[in-house]
Amino acid sequence: MTRPTEQDVQERVQQIEYGAREYRGFLRYFAGGIAVAMSLFQLYTAGIRPFPASIQRSVHLMFVLGLCFLYFPMGKRSPRDRLPWTDVILGLLAAGSAAYTFVFYEQLVTRVGSPNTLDMIFAGVAVLAVLEVARRVIGPALPILSVAFILYAYLGPYMPDLLLHRGYGFRRIFDQLYMTLEGIYGIPIGVSSTFVFAFVLYGAVLERLGAGEYFINLAFSLLGHYRGGPAKVAVVSSGMFGMISGSSIANVVTTGTFTIPLMKRVGFRPEVAGAVESSASTHGQLMPPVMGAAAFIMAEMLGIPYLEIAKAAFIPALISYIGLFSVVHLEAVKTGIQGIPRQELPRFWPTFLGGIHHLLSVAVLIYFLLVELASPQRAAYYATVVALLTHLVRRLWGAHRDAEEPGFDPIRYGRGAWVALKEATAAFAAAARNIVGIAAACACAGIIIGVTTLTGLGLRMTELILTLAFGNFHLTLVMTMVASIILGMGIPTTATYIMMATLTAPAIREVNPLVPILAAHLFVFYFGIVADDTPPVAVAAYAAAGLAGGDPFRTGLQAFKFELRTFLLPFMFVYSPQMLLINTTPLEVVWLTITASIGIYAFSACIQRQFVIQTTWLEGLLLLASALLLIKPGLYTDLTGFGALVFTYWLQHRRRRRLSAAPAPVPSSVPRGE
Repeated sequence: MTRPTEQDVQERVQQIEYGAREYRGFLRYFAGGIAVAMSLFQLYTAGIRPFPASIQRSVHLMFVLGLCFLYFPMGKRSPRDRLPWTDVILGLLAAGSAAYTFVFYEQLVTRVGSPNTLDMIFAGVAVLAVLEVARRVIGPALPILSVAFILYAYLGPYMPDLLLHRGYGFRRIFDQLYMTLEGIYGIPIGVSSTFVFAFVLYGAVLERLGAGEYFINLAFSLLGHYRGGPAKVAVVSSGMFGMISGSSIANVVTTGTFTIPLMKRVGFRPEVAGAVESSASTHGQLMPPVMGAAAFIMAEMLGIPYLEIAKAAFIPALISYIGLFSVVHLEAVKTGIQGIPRQELPRFWPTFLGGIHHLLSVAVLIYFLLVELASPQRAAYYATVVALLTHLVRRLWGAHRDAEEPGFDPIRYGRGAWVALKEATAAFAAAARNIVGIAAACACAGIIIGVTTLTGLGLRMTELILTLAFGNFHLTLVMTMVASIILGMGIPTTATYIMMATLTAPAIREVNPLVPILAAHLFVFYFGIVADDTPPVAVAAYAAAGLAGGDPFRTGLQAFKFELRTFLLPFMFVYSPQMLLINTTPLEVVWLTITASIGIYAFSACIQRQFVIQTTWLEGLLLLASALLLIKPGLYTDLTGFGALVFTYWLQHRRRRRLSAAPAPVPSSVPRGE
């Protein structure tokens, strides 16, 4: 089997993120116009005039369903350069089913619980459309799971005792899923239509205007000359871009296109280069201020400000990136990989100042989030507007600077403004196409939540987990971890989090009520993200493998190995919520961050079997014990862990001196005694 080229990977990512169809002529402008119209609608409601929740969600879903049938073909054999009549009809029916709920909003409100025949027809079309859109964009796993939940609602009387319920007819089921805000139009699609799209649009604007390349060049100027420099650049630049992207695959392609070839150039194996980029990009969803769609849904489900979630997640995310940075450094030490010569790298200050305008909108975003305490949606709106205005000013200044003669030339300035408008339009269209997959996952998750609410499945699942775990808290956490990873292998992080938060997070709190609810939800959130790099379905790792020219499965396994450091953190902040800034003090936070960072370095050394020199099995066990003790907050555990780490260092240092003092082996070709 031939390895995919970089162009193949780019095309595959294009299909996953934006849809496989690319039109020419009238269809190109028609489809692009709808995408831009969606972004303009979302921008208007984000910062100028918010709409009522039910109307906002139904308009959002109408655009999503229509764009899916425009850009995502039915199958591999479907045409990519034209629009079949079947998709025209299906798209109109799908978009019409969502439009029906806001066109007849006032009448539908009075019929909730007793829908008429026409309501049921549109409800059936809407449910089928959501399932088909999810199948086209995400794959079959989530739609199949959603259908299983619908059948569970219908076949309740025939279920085993623990899952038994009285059962509901399809009229009652579709009423729940379509006519209320507890199904398709529930919290997930509500978050997608507000917070998530605002940040997807902001990320698309920054990406199209060159922020991704700026972050990469900035990281190269700082770290490129160190051991394994390109790999460290991948970690830092992916973290920086992940703060405003929230998409694993987009992050892989944006930063990996630059970093993976250079990682291979300095000596990293293709599978290792792909795994580093995949792990770094996936964890962009953990890095505040923007943590991906699931974090915004978490805020809505828990009824707490998003800023509180971002603050709580900051230290675990920072420690996770320190761990990956440590893994990369130790890999370079173990294999003797050096960095890139300084003369081949961009200089820091010219690079920093040359793109400092990209940081202006980020500063605006952080200001409105932290100082003004504005909603994330409004903060993203202001940041997007500032990014667009800054880019327009740069284009106009570029037209002025490149002028051959001084003075005002309206044609020249008009061209600069036209270029800026085209680039902004491309960003708006990309954002609308990118949201389709997220919104499809949210709509399907809404079906699952609707059935769970209707049937009381959440309480039954808690009871089932407690029965299987024998009421043991530790075993409950392990079962939740395994379920999150297995579900996440074929389902996007957003949908995985919603299901686990609905079905298993309550079990954690039921077994141990002292666990903060935010810790329980972040627990399932973390393991849903880890699943992105877990074979056999590791989409981010496979995209990185294509760019690196490595074996996809081996790249996924290597990425999973790098992700092992992340397995510790959710357990630690469940056992010790101080890591989430819960019931703690500033001094304790500083001490906790330092000790946990040292601990994660020790764990990375254990994984890599490399500390001062290559470790023995005893030294590996000592490093593991040191890591666990240091990551867990507590004075005695910290002192014991630090002592174990110092002892391991002493053992390694002594063994290194002994090895360096030993005489070099005599070549076998030279007779002894000569």
